This record gives sequence, C-alpha cells and structure tokens, in this order.
Amino acid sequence: MPFWQAAGNATSSSSSSSSSATNSSSTSSSSMNSTAHHNRAGGDPNQNHGELPGGERSPPTVSAATAVSLVAKSLLPTRRRLKLDPASKLYFPYEPGKQAKSAIGIKNICKSHIAFKFQTTAPKSCYMRPPGAILAPGESLIATVFKFVEPPENNIERQLDLKNKVKFKIMSLKVKGEMEYVPELFDDMKNQAAVEQILRVVFLDPESTNPALQKLKRQLAEAEAELENRKKPAEEPAPRPTGEGLVIDEWKERRERYLAQQQVEVGPVLK
Repeated sequence: MPFWQAAGNATSSSSSSSSSATNSSSTSSSSMNSTAHHNRAGGDPNQNHGELPGGERSPPTVSAATAVSLVAKSLLPTRRRLKLDPASKLYFPYEPGKQAKSAIGIKNICKSHIAFKFQTTAPKSCYMRPPGAILAPGESLIATVFKFVEPPENNIERQLDLKNKVKFKIMSLKVKGEMEYVPELFDDMKNQAAVEQILRVVFLDPESTNPALQKLKRQLAEAEAELENRKKPAEEPAPRPTGEGLVIDEWKERRERYLAQQQVEVGPVLK
C-alpha cells in the first residue's frame, strides 16, 4: 500500500480517535455539570425528590396562599363577647381627698353565658362592684368602680393625677349554662379566658357640663337602683282572692270543715 494512503489512514484514525475523545469529554463534562446543578438545587441523583438522606421524608412546604391566610387571621381582632359602655375609658370626677365613682355598662352579645371579671393595676385604692358576674345571652348590668383620689401637694402633682396611669382590665370567659359566679372559674379555665378591653382612667371636672360626666351620673343612678332592687327580699305571693274580694284562709276553712264534721258525728249520739 502506498505510503501516502497509509499516512492518510493513520491521519483519519487519529482524527477519529481525537473526535471520540472530544465527544467523550463533552459527555462527561455535561454529566458533571448536570450533577453539580442538581446538587446545588438540593437534590441527589441517587435519591427521590422529597426524601432526606437516610430515607427520611422532608416536611411539607406551606403554600403561599396558606401563609397569607395565617397572617391575615393573626391580624384580625379578637371577636368580642361583651359590649362595653364606655368602650375604652373609665371617667371619674376629679375630687381630691374623696372616693370617686365611675360606671360602665356591660352587655353579653354572645349566644352563650359569659363570665367576666375586673382586674386593676391599683388594687389597694380601687375596687369594683360587682367584681365579676355571669351574664346570660343578651343580659346586661352596670358595674360601679370606686377609686380614692389622693390630694395633691402642689400643682405639678395635680397635673400628674390628671394623667393617671391606673388601668383596669376586663376579662371574659365562656361558660356552660347558668351557674354561680366564683373567681376560681378563671383559674380553672385560664386558657380559655380572653382580654375584652383595657380601660384607661380619665378624670373630669365635676363642675363642668361635659356630656361624658352627665352620662356618668345617669349610669351611677341606674347602678344604685339595680343594687336596691337586688337587696329587696323576694315578695311572697299574694293570697288568692275569690268572690267579692274575700280572702281564702285555707287553715280556717279546714278548721271549720273539721268542726262541722264533729258536730254531725256527735249530734246523733246526744239525741
């Protein structure tokens, strides 16, 4: 075979080998790049998606819609069980050296019985009447709040009094049906208790014509009337009238019937 053909064949074989090597290198490089990309994405070519090393399943991911829904629910205000009047303040007439009184209307706006109780940051100088109660659905009452106002030594202290930082908190708790209120209810079911409102103390000039002061006076009068009604003993049912307004005395009737029967029995014997 001529040398030039042999040289050509050698050259062709070399080119083919070189081409094969190049293709093999390219394939290997592509495979390595693919593997590296998969590893960077958190995957493993020898494992299924959703599995962790060791065969453990990865935790399910929370969808964007679910996350938004959870955030929206957390931002929504807690549903109220009670309607308060005033809604967020307790008004007191500013009378230093005296025990001032405030009032707040509390109404159950749920379909269940609701227990409530007061809490305050100054239990030594404040108290509530009643301190707590159970309200049936739709039932309401007016609670009275008492606070002793310390007399100020100077005008600066007076200004500080008017910016009083004493606060009251009303807690609520859903209970099963009608029952007697005891403070231990909130200790036994503290996980179900909710903060209805934190009330801020506001002092008013007792000589002013502030509408809030006029409303407070009306509420205090209603609270006193409710208290007097609760103090009254239960009235006994009136005797049943009969005929022209005559009153039946059952004991007297029985006695007269008995005497009449005795006369009937003794009469024939005497004859």
